[in-house]
Amino acid sequence: MAASGNAKLRVTFFWPFYGDYWILALDDDYSEVLVGTPDRRYGWILARRPDLPEARVQGLLERAKALGFDAAAFKRVPQIQPLDDAS
Repeated sequence: MAASGNAKLRVTFFWPFYGDYWILALDDDYSEVLVGTPDRRYGWILARRPDLPEARVQGLLERAKALGFDAAAFKRVPQIQPLDDAS
């Protein structure tokens, strides 16, 4: 997994509320991504499959920690269904 090249997003939930998000790491096939806020208060590991190997999760948490995020603050949310690969 390589660094993302400083990709940044601004997402508007409904005007005038928005959030800034940075793509911190992105897998070559876009199957895993580490996203965080510029203030380093919030971060997410997003994956196309619910069964991301623990070693990958730990690698992404280490990357987050190296970038100044509190890796212990990441909360795990149980995932129950993979995305449909046919779409």
